[in-house]
Amino acid sequence: MHGRWRLFRHEGGLASGPPAWAYVVLFSACLLLGIWSARTFGAVVIWPANGVMLAALLQLHRRKAVSVLAACLTINLLANIVRGDPMPFLWLNAVLNLGQVCLAGLIARRVGGAALDLRQPRRLANFALLAVTPAVLLSALLIVTVAASLRPYSLTLYLFTVARYSAMEILGMLMVTPVLLLIAKSHRFRDSAPASPAETLGLMVLLMGVTAGVFFQPLAGILFLVFPPLLLIAFRTSPVWVARAVILVAVVGGFSTATGQGPIALTRMVDIPGLEAVPLVIHRLNIFYLFLLAVVVTALPVSTVMSARRRLVARLQARTTAAQVARRRAEEADAVKTRFLALMSHEMRTPLNSVTGYAEVLARRPAMEAEARVQLDQIQRSGECLLMLVEDVLEVSRGDESLDLQPLVLSTLLTAAVETGRPAAADKGVELTLEIRPTASGSVTGDRRRLRQTLNHLIGNAVKFTDRGTVRVVADRIDGDVVITVADTGCGLDTARADALFEVFVQGDDSISRCHGGAGIGLALVKRHATIMGGAISVASRPGEGAIFTLRLPLPAADTEAGEAIDPCEGPAATGETEARAPRVLVVDDHPSNREVARLMLTAAGCEVVEAADGDEAVDMARAGLFDLILMDVRMPRVDGLAATRMIRNLPGAVAHTPILAVTADAMPADAARCLAAGMNAHLAKPISHQALYAAMDRLLTASSPDATAAA
Repeated sequence: MHGRWRLFRHEGGLASGPPAWAYVVLFSACLLLGIWSARTFGAVVIWPANGVMLAALLQLHRRKAVSVLAACLTINLLANIVRGDPMPFLWLNAVLNLGQVCLAGLIARRVGGAALDLRQPRRLANFALLAVTPAVLLSALLIVTVAASLRPYSLTLYLFTVARYSAMEILGMLMVTPVLLLIAKSHRFRDSAPASPAETLGLMVLLMGVTAGVFFQPLAGILFLVFPPLLLIAFRTSPVWVARAVILVAVVGGFSTATGQGPIALTRMVDIPGLEAVPLVIHRLNIFYLFLLAVVVTALPVSTVMSARRRLVARLQARTTAAQVARRRAEEADAVKTRFLALMSHEMRTPLNSVTGYAEVLARRPAMEAEARVQLDQIQRSGECLLMLVEDVLEVSRGDESLDLQPLVLSTLLTAAVETGRPAAADKGVELTLEIRPTASGSVTGDRRRLRQTLNHLIGNAVKFTDRGTVRVVADRIDGDVVITVADTGCGLDTARADALFEVFVQGDDSISRCHGGAGIGLALVKRHATIMGGAISVASRPGEGAIFTLRLPLPAADTEAGEAIDPCEGPAATGETEARAPRVLVVDDHPSNREVARLMLTAAGCEVVEAADGDEAVDMARAGLFDLILMDVRMPRVDGLAATRMIRNLPGAVAHTPILAVTADAMPADAARCLAAGMNAHLAKPISHQALYAAMDRLLTASSPDATAAA
């Protein structure tokens, strides 16, 4: 036999269940039980011997299975001799029993699967209906047909005998084979039943008592009382115990019925023509077979269903636990990543603040040689490029955060983005133009940070890849969406790779001879930001003919005028009249170079500067003298900036209301939120520039002036 049409178990399967000799002993015991019942009651109550042989065939490997079948065939022949069976039934019964078992085993392997896991309801049904029943019916038809050929049989008696023979052997197989197979695989569901050993024993004792009470009383037909404890066992225990419970009911009920006791003896028998010679006990056993069949088809399927349910629930619980563990690990990993990003952002921005800050301070000196000014400009641009790369890498690692919607002026954002790219365009002799059509000139509601980064990357990319010609930026509103196109006359690209360009770390030319630098992050961030904002980015290009990037965003018009909502990176706010007194500013930072950069920038604006090295000194200085503004770092020894801010806010008098600007390398959105929650008025990320610092100071000093306070 090939595939699943095979008789014996696969040799690669693990051995489990009773040993081979145990099947032979159990088969012999079943034969003795049959001989005893035939001599005692004049009829065989049930025939479980074939069920033992079938279990051995299905469970044992080829060599052991053949040995057991041969031993059982020999014992069956000897038993027939002892019982005095006439020829040809002496050998025919034994041969048909063996054939019945082999046919049932062959079909069972085909319809029940290789594992023959009878805990599954479908496989149990296939085993009973497609394997056991056809094999037994065929055997019954053969044996009864042979018997009918030797002496006259009416059709009624023929059908009655076939039905009785089939019921007796089907029930024997369904009670014995499943329990032996389940016992062999009990290690798979040893802990699946909810009942404890004590509860299981109690339920079996309860079933024993109820069954005995039902079958050993001659007053009422109360067979239905057996089902409640039987179903309770099916719900609370494993299929092995249910099969044992069915055998218990069969033994007690069969003995009672064969001896003429119990509710079946109260059944009124109808005389059926052609069956007058059949003993009364045989008629009663047929009624008992119907009852036992009801027990089997009720208890075993319910047990398998409950076993499957418990198995699925356990699997679901295991997967739920695994998912919860994975979620906790992911949350912990995300927290570690967030801390790492915050730390790296701080550690990289701190030295950049000195590089770009000193370069900007030196560049503002009037008596500067032309060559030195060019070199300082290169330092500034390199620092800005490095800062942009740091911000891009952190942005890629940060993930998709929620939108921060606020009113903004689109023309201001576009102008600032174009001005950022204008120096690089001027160095290359590329004309950079901006056209804002009237439909796109008003205020909109959007995410300022994402929109600014998107525009900077699109314009910066266009300038970088254009060596001559123009870069043209056009903003319009079409069908309710803001449409921004950035067209250049640069080298262009192959649109077949256009989708790949929007992936992280992918470049149009990644060869070692490429002409343009970059990490391949900008366009990936453009696409991510556009998608999060509900828009899209597309590109049209041909190699050597430039490229046109089209950004389409659903930015609704702002409900309130946003002309005064100025971002520090977009330029300084409109300043009012200069006060006669120079602003007195306290600079708090633990790095001397950072304090010096801030002092030089503030002194250039005519401010009086006082320095503090940590939060403890800052609180003492704020308590002693009145300042117009405090620039507060966050990460400092002894007392950090957040704690110092809270302490200053708790000081008595007007000093508690001094504007405090966080000037820190902690630049993540959560860092800005912590600064504002601690009582600071605004947040400015390092590295700082004159433009961003003056714009933030202008807003805070204007808001804290007496006129502004009175207006508020």
